[in-house]
Amino acid sequence: MSDANIPPIPYLGQKSDEITIYAGPCSVESAEQFDEVAECVKGLGLHWIRGGAFKPRTNPHSFQGLGEEALKIMKDAGERYDLLTLTEVMDSAHCELVHSYVDGLQVGARNFQNFSLLKKIGQVTADSHKMVLYKRGFAGTIAEWLAACDYISDCGNDNIVLCERGIRTFETATRFTLDIAAVPVIHKQSLYPVCIDVSHPAGQRDLVPALAKAAVAAGADSLMIEVHPNPPQALSDGPQQLTPAQFETLVGELRQIADVLGKKIV
Repeated sequence: MSDANIPPIPYLGQKSDEITIYAGPCSVESAEQFDEVAECVKGLGLHWIRGGAFKPRTNPHSFQGLGEEALKIMKDAGERYDLLTLTEVMDSAHCELVHSYVDGLQVGARNFQNFSLLKKIGQVTADSHKMVLYKRGFAGTIAEWLAACDYISDCGNDNIVLCERGIRTFETATRFTLDIAAVPVIHKQSLYPVCIDVSHPAGQRDLVPALAKAAVAAGADSLMIEVHPNPPQALSDGPQQLTPAQFETLVGELRQIADVLGKKIV
C-alpha cells in the first residue's frame, strides 16, 4: 500500500502547543513549606501549584492533611504568587468547601468509581466550570475511565482532564506501572486532555525525570510532578518528591524536548 492510500492517524483530542505542569508537594504541611514551592513554580514561569489538603492514606495513623487550614494556605500563596491552585476532594461533604478555595478539583485514584462524589463535583462546578482533574484507578480500564467522566459532565461540567497515574501490575520495581499508551489512546477516543502524574508510578525521585520526558514525547497535555523543599522530612510520599533545584533542572530539560515538538511548557 502506498503512503497516499494509508488513512490518517485518528486524533479526536484538541491539539495544543502548551504542556501544563501541575507542581507542588504531596501534602501541604505549613505556610512556609508551601510558600517555598510556590516561589519556585512562579520563578519558572509556570501557572499551577498543587498540594494535598485532605489526604487519603492507606494507614489511618498516617498524616491525614491539614484540612481547611491547608486550603487557606493554598489560597493565600496562589493570590500572592498569581498561581492557580489544585487539590484533591475526597468526600462529597467537602466539595463546596474545597470549591470555595481552589481553582481546580482533583479526583484521586481511590475515588475513581465513587459515582456519588463524581456527580457532586459535577454539580458543584457546573456554574464555575473549574477544572476537574480525574485520576485513573489502580485497576481501571480506559473504557471504564472514559465512561465515568459522564457522571461529572452530565451534571454540568465538561472541563475535565484525565490523569494517568500508573496501574497495579505484577511489577514491583516501581510503585505502579505507568501506562504511557493511555496518552494516544485517550486522544484517539475522546476530546479530553491527558495529564501524566509521573511521581506516583515512579515512587522514587530518580525515576521521575525519565517518566516526565517520556510523557512529553508521548504527547501528554500536562504533567503532575511532586515537589517538596525537604523530601526526607516530608510527611507523605517523600521518596518520590523532587527538591526545587531538581525540579528546576527537569523543567529545563522538558522545555528542550517540548521545543523539538513545537510545544512549550507552561
